[in-house]
Amino acid sequence: MDEQKRLILAIVLSVIVLVGFQFLFVKPQDNTQQPKQVIDQAGQQDQKTQSTKSAAKVSDFTTTDQPAAGEQALVKPKDFRTIRVSTPLYNIVISEAGVVIKNCELKDYKDTNQKDAPFKQMVATDLIPGVFSMDLAGHSIQGLKDAVFTADVDSLDTQVTNDKKSITFSLKTSLGITVKKVFTFWPDSYLIDCDIIFQNGSGAPLNDNIIISIPGPFTKEIDKRSRFAYEGPMAYINSEFIKLKPDDIEEKDTHHGTVDWAGYTDRYFLTSVMPKTPLDTKLKLTFADEIVTTNFFQPMERLDPGKQATYSFTYYMGPKSLKILSQYDNALKKAINFGWFDVIAKPLLITMNYIYKVIPNYGVAIILLTILIKILFWPLGTKSYKSMNEMKKVQPLMMEIREKYKDDKQRMNQEIVGLYKTYKVNPASGCLPLLVQMPIFFALYRMLYMAIELRHASFLGWINDLSSPDRLFHFDFTIPMMQPPFGIPVLTLLMGASFLLQQKMAPTAGDPMQAKMMMLMPIFMTVLFINFPAGLVLYMLVNNVISMGQQYYIQKKFSK
Repeated sequence: MDEQKRLILAIVLSVIVLVGFQFLFVKPQDNTQQPKQVIDQAGQQDQKTQSTKSAAKVSDFTTTDQPAAGEQALVKPKDFRTIRVSTPLYNIVISEAGVVIKNCELKDYKDTNQKDAPFKQMVATDLIPGVFSMDLAGHSIQGLKDAVFTADVDSLDTQVTNDKKSITFSLKTSLGITVKKVFTFWPDSYLIDCDIIFQNGSGAPLNDNIIISIPGPFTKEIDKRSRFAYEGPMAYINSEFIKLKPDDIEEKDTHHGTVDWAGYTDRYFLTSVMPKTPLDTKLKLTFADEIVTTNFFQPMERLDPGKQATYSFTYYMGPKSLKILSQYDNALKKAINFGWFDVIAKPLLITMNYIYKVIPNYGVAIILLTILIKILFWPLGTKSYKSMNEMKKVQPLMMEIREKYKDDKQRMNQEIVGLYKTYKVNPASGCLPLLVQMPIFFALYRMLYMAIELRHASFLGWINDLSSPDRLFHFDFTIPMMQPPFGIPVLTLLMGASFLLQQKMAPTAGDPMQAKMMMLMPIFMTVLFINFPAGLVLYMLVNNVISMGQQYYIQKKFSK
């Protein structure tokens, strides 16, 4: 097989290794082998250190100096209520016990693509006690995290329709410190404002640090899915998007810097806390019982008796939609990150959404986006196919050289190089254009896999979710190499057939063994893509069809 074919084979194998290796061979980490950690009692080891005022350094965030306030006891526990708030975008449930969000349903998103499916639930059932709990690092107010507050509403149901509404949850300790959490809801935004107010009616100063906790599930299945689209804690620190992987907690559980936001993400949705202005602080992660928790530290000013202090935050529980997050005047849009190919993937996402505005079908949008990309790279493709056609012409001569010098590899290579010079053929010229287009493929792969726009988006017929594998009919028996649901992967089979046709159009390999290997490639690609989202398979199918048309045109044009 000539060098040009070797290079093409190497490139194809590179794609398969980069995309397929993780999919087929990488085993997920076994979290049960990782030492489980519990939420540490932040600040206990440093309680002898003197606290400073509001400009506390990161190194002081776990220090307290409470001569008297640390002895406070909360009022006795009482019955508590759960307050339900409904806006056009979500239904949310807040418990007076700890003032945590126990439930959050997104009205514009369903849990599945079935007609009778419930709304998307943002708080997993195993997240106890809830999301956005608050405590003090030095435990200056004992039992604050689980204390029962009182909401200033008589009704258990609040409707937010035309204007913003606020609900205040209040707690007064036995020694006179009052703590308030004021939630403000907006009818047209997923953002929830939260003001935490301390009023010191005691006889001693209060000097501590607020901790806001965001827990999230992290099971073996989630760890496995994270190979394709990260799920778990993440943050925007020092103007940099970072993934706070639970597997790394044992090595590094604390992150310092200027924090714009921090939270937990799954493939399509985000829960996060943001200080009103980016804050020089720290995040501390804990992992236990398949729950990973991001603890956000807010330094407090020294609060003397008779004084009041307010600390303002914004919570977000909603979709990772570039269109939605770009509306907000903050750094939340940075939560949409496609890794190394982010600079390419985001323009592709924006282009796809623009096409969707004109033709409201994301399947059609993917097809048109693929055509647009092929037009942009048409000259490179033409150069590649022209080189392949030239190589095809010298193929008989190369076969003769290989047969004649099969026992003298050095002489054979010298003769082949001389053949290239005589016919002015460059085997690498057919591969370089493919290398240039590789970043586009990987960017599209990441974008189509992670774009929430494709979640439950229909194309045609049986393809009613472009974010899931296509299945025509559902079978009640297992199919090897296929993830449930089990059915006929029509798009994937068509894509495999297109790879086979492309392979037959390519120049014939000189080595019979290598020729057989190349013919097996379509089968391997079909198996590789059998569980990929329908949107990505649709792109590959359309790309292959256009490529075959271009290749046929070039062969006809230059074979004369």
